[in-house]
Amino acid sequence: MSLAANVVGSAAAVCSITSFAPQMMKIWKSRDASSVSLRTYALTVTCFALWVVYGVMTGAWPVTVANSFALLMSAGVLAMKWRFRDGDPAG
Repeated sequence: MSLAANVVGSAAAVCSITSFAPQMMKIWKSRDASSVSLRTYALTVTCFALWVVYGVMTGAWPVTVANSFALLMSAGVLAMKWRFRDGDPAG
């Protein structure tokens, strides 16, 4: 694989993984996830889980690793959605 392809793939992985951080921080600080779509994040977690399975089945370790981290981040948002679904400032 070329250096350019590795750079693009690495950048895509970092973007995918970190894209959930702002949402996680906002929910954690406000203790309110009422504006977060449960269906969207449930689907997102499912998609990342399937990408991880695909990566394992095909031996595509960059796909597996990147999507594993993205799965953890999106699952974190989903978990906070369940915990703070109605707004719970007391935590």
